[in-house]
Amino acid sequence: MKIFWTTLMTCLLMGAPVLAAEPLTFDNYLKSFDYLERSNMKISIPEMLKLYKQGAVQIIDIRFPEEFKAWRFGFIQNIPLNELPDRLKELDKSKIIVTVCPHYDRAEIARTYLTLKGYHSKYLVEGFLGLADYMRGDRAKDFINELKP
Repeated sequence: MKIFWTTLMTCLLMGAPVLAAEPLTFDNYLKSFDYLERSNMKISIPEMLKLYKQGAVQIIDIRFPEEFKAWRFGFIQNIPLNELPDRLKELDKSKIIVTVCPHYDRAEIARTYLTLKGYHSKYLVEGFLGLADYMRGDRAKDFINELKP
């Protein structure tokens, strides 16, 4: 099964088509879960922002609409967790999908769902609260200025 996951991750990272010997069910996912997958399912703030600047990730805020309206990051798209199954067409399969919520509980649910649907997905370990703390002052200014063409 380790060969399956290595091949799957290589294909996803390189954008190659994936031909799985067995369907990716939740049971199969759990049976093959190992330390590599435990590491690959997570992303840190600096890594996510670096990949965002390179155009390699799509960041999805999976909070409810009311939470999104109360506070948000301008560069992050909102697809509430309970709308995700009906809005998969909005996701770019050529990119890593990073799911985010205030901590990481809902983001991990979304990440697992997306993984089972064939997306290369990760969740932001520090969550939105960590991102808000990280993006204060000069870091926010520098990040936004680096996005300008």
